[in-house]
Order: sequence, then structure tokens, then C-alpha cells
Amino acid sequence: MSRTSFGTVTLVLALWLAGLGASAQFAKFAVPFSYVHLQYPDAGTELGWLLTLISSVGAVLGMTAGVLVARAGLGRTVVTALFLGGAISLWQSTLPALPVMLFSRVFEGISHLMIVVAAPTLMAQLASDRYRGLCMTLWSTFFGVSFALMAWFGLSFVEDQGLGALLTGHGVYMILTGLVIWVCLNRFGPTLSLPAEGVSLAIVLKKHLDAYRSPNVAAPAVGWFFYTLTFVSLLTLLPELLPPESRATIAGLLPLVSIAVSLFFVSALLSRFSAVAVTVLGFALSAVAIALFFAGFSLPFVCIGLFSALGLIQGASFASVPELNLTNEARATANGAVAQMGNLGNLIGTPILLVVLANGGPPAMLMTVLGLYCAGGIAHLVLRRMRNSRAIQQQP
Repeated sequence: MSRTSFGTVTLVLALWLAGLGASAQFAKFAVPFSYVHLQYPDAGTELGWLLTLISSVGAVLGMTAGVLVARAGLGRTVVTALFLGGAISLWQSTLPALPVMLFSRVFEGISHLMIVVAAPTLMAQLASDRYRGLCMTLWSTFFGVSFALMAWFGLSFVEDQGLGALLTGHGVYMILTGLVIWVCLNRFGPTLSLPAEGVSLAIVLKKHLDAYRSPNVAAPAVGWFFYTLTFVSLLTLLPELLPPESRATIAGLLPLVSIAVSLFFVSALLSRFSAVAVTVLGFALSAVAIALFFAGFSLPFVCIGLFSALGLIQGASFASVPELNLTNEARATANGAVAQMGNLGNLIGTPILLVVLANGGPPAMLMTVLGLYCAGGIAHLVLRRMRNSRAIQQQP
């Protein structure tokens, strides 16, 4: 392996590790939530904001992050975000009063956004055409892998050392990862920057309109919205519907099944089919998996089949960003849109399905999820037809 290829692989893996740290910004409070409640016993329902405030930032500022990151050094942005996130996590380890802790989550949301927009854009830039789909598939696993690691090791660590120690460990991890990426960038590759352009409210609003009117930029984000409306929600709600004797085993298996499919099957499919086609297939198979419940199949079987199909959407959605957007600026904007729609889906998905579950029971919730998957697949098909129409119109 040449020095250049070794450096590229090292930097890509380091950027993926940055993604794990970004996901842990959610997981470090979500997974050990019972210990968080013990730390703030008088908090009441406002404790939930500790989980959602970081999503709120992304839902509002996701596209803005894409605009800004597209005009800054991508590597510099990732390193800065990791240092910022690490410093915030180290400060949070002092376990301040809840209002102050909530305030810190706003700034942590900015760090999170900077990473999830800049890191995959830089990975796509570094990878050759042959391996770009594999790189994006690897990136797509960062959320599930981080939550799984936090469940396996983080809970026992909090039990032994306390919540503050976990936050300290996360802060150190973020800073060390930032240092590794900084060294790799200086030795193996330059940061990317695009021509400077002023940023104003008018420009940001125009970028929003241009992005969501573009079938190339909007497609990954629109599909990702329907995916995130259900993924975390189902991981939260489905285990309570499973048989008690198999609940823990299946709940732990579901994200791992999704990751395995994303890693081992999406890469193979992308060598023969477009990322959009694989994403649409994932939505179709997810709807079929839900339909099996109404056909009489057991819920554990349906859950495993469903999360296997969701793995196709997970991997192919990120691969569709560089496939549909050929410039680094367009990719940064598309990743900003993905971050925005993903945070919006995470923010409203669980409350929506909770209301449906409370009023109509599990069948109504699963039927709603089936409808969302159909909508996601149809949205992709409509946007593909728009792209084809534009291509025909642009032909001489």
C-alpha cells in the first residue's frame, strides 16, 4: 500500500471515528437515561429536553451548516467541531444544574452538526469512484455502532464510575480524535475550501429554497426524513410489544442486524445498482416486512425482517449524496439537508407514533409506519422522475 493510499484509509477511518463521537453526543444521555434521572431527580418532564435540544438545533440549522461548511475547510471544520464537542463534554462532566446543562446542549448541537455535515463530505472527496459507495456505507453505520457500544460498555461504566466519568471519557475521546484527524490532514491531505461568499439571512433562505427544489440535493434528505421518523422511534417502542422472555435479546439485535445489512449487502448492491434504487428497494421491503405482521407472522420475526430492510436505506441513503451531487459544494449542501431532515425526523417521530400507539394500539402504529415507508419510496421515485425530466430538457 502506498503512503498516499495508507494516509487516505487512515483519514477515512478517523473521520468515521469522529462520527461515532458525534452519535455519542446523543447516546451518552439517551442510553444511561435512568442514571441521568437519578442525577436530576426533581427534573420532571423537562429532563426530556436533554435528549431533544440537540436535535432541535439540527432541525433548524442543518441547512445553514451545509452552507457554511461548504465555504470553510472541511477538515478544519471537523477538527474544530471535535475540539468544541470535547470541551463541552468535559465541562458537562461537572454535572451542573439542569438549566445550565440544557444550555450547553445547544452548543453541543452546533458541534454535532458541523461533524455530520463536514465529515461525510470530506470522506466522499477522499474516496475514489470505486470505493466512494463503500465509504458512505461505512459512514452510515456511525449512529447504530455508537449506540450499541454505549449499551454494551457505557452502562456498566456509568454504574461503576458514575455519569460524570462517562462524560469525561467522551470529551477526551473527541479531543483525541480531533488531534488524529489534524495530524492526518497535515501529513496526507489538504483541507478543502470553496470560494468565499457572504452569508446572510437572505442567502440562507435562498439556499433552503434552492436545495429543496433540487431533486438531486433534496432526494437523500427527503428519504432520510421518512427513515428517521421511524428508526429511533421503533427502537424505543417495539421492545415493549415483544414477549418478555425475548425482549432484551431482540432489542439488542435489531440495530446490529441493520448495521450488518448496511455493511455487507449495500456495498455489493451498489456495485450493480444505483444508490437511489437500493434505497427504494429498502423502503419497499420495509413496507413488506410490516405487512407480514398483518398476515399473521410473529412480531419478533417481523422486527428482524424490518430492521434488515432498514439497513438498505441506512447505507444507500448516504451513498446517494455523492452519487446525485457531483461537486463538493452540492455534497456539503446535501449533507446539510440530510442532517436537517434527520434531526427533524428524530425530533417528531417518537411523539407522533406514541400518540398513534396510545389511541389505536400496535396495529395502528404499524400501519402508520407502513404508510411512511410507502411515502418514502414514492418520494424517491417522484424525485427521480424529476431528474430524468430535467436531463431530457437539457439535452441539445
